[in-house]
Amino acid sequence: MILAMIGPWQLIIILITIFIFILPTIIALIDILRNEFNGNNKNVWVLVVLFGSFLGAILYFIIGRKQKL
Repeated sequence: MILAMIGPWQLIIILITIFIFILPTIIALIDILRNEFNGNNKNVWVLVVLFGSFLGAILYFIIGRKQKL
């Protein structure tokens, strides 16, 4: 019954917030899977992004992109 109390603007704000936090994670995972890394770095970055979600994706974009071959 809580959803019945949410108005259209609140729903739009909720969806935009979810999209903003999920999009970097998806982009980071796609970038990791398409590129080659040294040793097990690819596995480590996939785990960091999956378990760290938004923060893991930000860390990948700051640190991990420099480790690509």
